[in-house]
Amino acid sequence: MKTISVVSPCFNEAGNVRELYERVRAVIASLGSYHYEHIFIDNASSDGTVEVLKRLAVQDQNVKIIVNSRNFGHIRSPVHALRQARGNAVISMAADLQDPPELIHAFVREWEKGTPIVIAVKRSSSEGGLMFAIRRTYYRLVRKLSDIETFENFTGFGLYDRKVIEILRALNDPYPYFRGMIAEIGLPHAEIPFHQERRNRGITKNNLYSLYDLAMLGITTLSKVPLRIVTFTGFVSALICVLISFFYFVYKLVFWQNFQVGMAPLVIGIFFLGSVQLMFLGIIGEYIGNIQTIAMGRPLVFERERINFEFEPGLPLASDVVDEHSVGCPNVKSSRPSCRP
Repeated sequence: MKTISVVSPCFNEAGNVRELYERVRAVIASLGSYHYEHIFIDNASSDGTVEVLKRLAVQDQNVKIIVNSRNFGHIRSPVHALRQARGNAVISMAADLQDPPELIHAFVREWEKGTPIVIAVKRSSSEGGLMFAIRRTYYRLVRKLSDIETFENFTGFGLYDRKVIEILRALNDPYPYFRGMIAEIGLPHAEIPFHQERRNRGITKNNLYSLYDLAMLGITTLSKVPLRIVTFTGFVSALICVLISFFYFVYKLVFWQNFQVGMAPLVIGIFFLGSVQLMFLGIIGEYIGNIQTIAMGRPLVFERERINFEFEPGLPLASDVVDEHSVGCPNVKSSRPSCRP
């Protein structure tokens, strides 16, 4: 019997994880003869997310929990959980319920046809039109800059065959750009379009810095074009400076008595070149930062606790067995729960 692993990274998602678990379990049960496990990796939540997950783990040993020692961010933590999955197919799905679990049906159908990578692509979104347009523009920019085929409006939500997961494990990137790694692998893929709903509970954890970090990681990981732009712009700027200098020299010879350089061109030129230099130093710094991260070779995350990983994936429990009010154990340790219904 094949096994499907579902991986859900979460941070302060106490209001969403139970509904996510129930909807995923229901979908897997409707598929028929599949074992499954649902791995939640928590980035040191402070809102009680871990407590909710532990109550689920008491009732269902197919719920696996990894609790990180601190918040390692939305880039490293999900990939670490994917590497721990044991399924023949592994599904990555955010815990905020904006990735609809019901799409698992379509994922599995395509996978059973022999497609190793099945990705969900946002065709529309309930978020603001401006933000959706900015995201789409970014994906198109990355696609034009990259030397490989990338996927527009792909957030990582999708199904990946076991051989894809083994390739990801072999890459062992300490700061992985997951979407780019999937594109880099280059295996056949299928795209499933979907509409992304608004978040109903909680607030988004993506701030301006995290979005910028992800955007720069995508560009610098997949393309060397920015570095070549730096070099090309340096040559063009030098040529422009030579031409302007020649123009001023001729102007000085022709209008010897009345020629005045003026402060405005000097100040504008200095500030322009200074800003260009700072921007390009930042671009070069991003690449150097990537080199430093790889050279340090640190683990993706450090774990504080693991729960239920000693149990093999099994069949989904019936819905009447999993009841939020039937829990008899307030705390769950990393051994088999004695009060399992």
